Amino acid sequence: MVVSFSLYSASAAAGFEVVALGVDGGVSDGNLTSYLIRDDSQPLYLALDAGSVLPGIAKALEKGNFSDVTDSIAAPLTRQGYIFRQRINSYFISHAHLDHVSGLIIGSPEDSKKTLYASADTIDVLRNYYFNWRVWPNFTDSGSGTRLGTYRMQLVRPAQSLSLGLTHLTGEMYPLSHDKSPSSMLLISSNNAAFAYFGDTGPDEIEKSKHLDTVWRKLAEKIKQQQLKGIIIEVSYPNELDDSKLYGHMTPKWLLKELKNLEKYSGEGQPLKDLPVVISHIKPSLQQGLDVRKVIASELAQGNDMGVNFILMEQGDSQKF
Repeated sequence: MVVSFSLYSASAAAGFEVVALGVDGGVSDGNLTSYLIRDDSQPLYLALDAGSVLPGIAKALEKGNFSDVTDSIAAPLTRQGYIFRQRINSYFISHAHLDHVSGLIIGSPEDSKKTLYASADTIDVLRNYYFNWRVWPNFTDSGSGTRLGTYRMQLVRPAQSLSLGLTHLTGEMYPLSHDKSPSSMLLISSNNAAFAYFGDTGPDEIEKSKHLDTVWRKLAEKIKQQQLKGIIIEVSYPNELDDSKLYGHMTPKWLLKELKNLEKYSGEGQPLKDLPVVISHIKPSLQQGLDVRKVIASELAQGNDMGVNFILMEQGDSQKF
């Protein structure tokens, strides 16, 4: 299910659809981080990370999403195959950890030609450590051995605006700090609407970074213009986890503290009131009787004096923003 919320920034008519293909931050390999986003007036999706792709499409179909894709439209493919090959137009990969790319890699033999947008570091890891004919055949257009060319690797430079395939979306990437691994945020725009997707990130204070501060200042501009439709950002663990064991991730208290900076930069009053913030990358627990999602939702609610509308999507959910 999706937690309902009141519309934020309703003055702009344009909006987005987001489909959750995978929402967890690890352990189980069938529900790893991946979301689809599209301008809700356009048919083609941009994939935001690709931890679990085909299982997420199957779950979304079970829930009645992609209802416009009928068997006759999809033929000779299955509905799942048609969405995978024809409706996902391109990928943005925030960083190259396995829980964000495993669905891309495993699905590559059946995928259609697409552009993959990523930072220099992410492209380097994909090219040299995954698509290298040792771990997996090279389905890209660069790197070692025979290049099968399914994926065109498109370097994205920080803060540089670029068109994202045939989706009618544009994007700007900003670096994030994820312990010893670079990560990134993509600010997606269409007409006068914007949406922010965060890869894994730790708080600036622990990461000894200014990356989130830079991002909050950028998003504050969109809030002042009433253009920011929503955010997807991680909270991997409950508050009980010691800061020394975060390894570049967030807890509720740290996300709330970071959002206070966004609030500070966004103007007077309650500028974040009703802003949809989708919580992603929660790491499941193997302990009996512990529902980590409920704990994190409760801890976010307890500390939320900004009026932020926190949303926990489940795999297969579709949400309009």
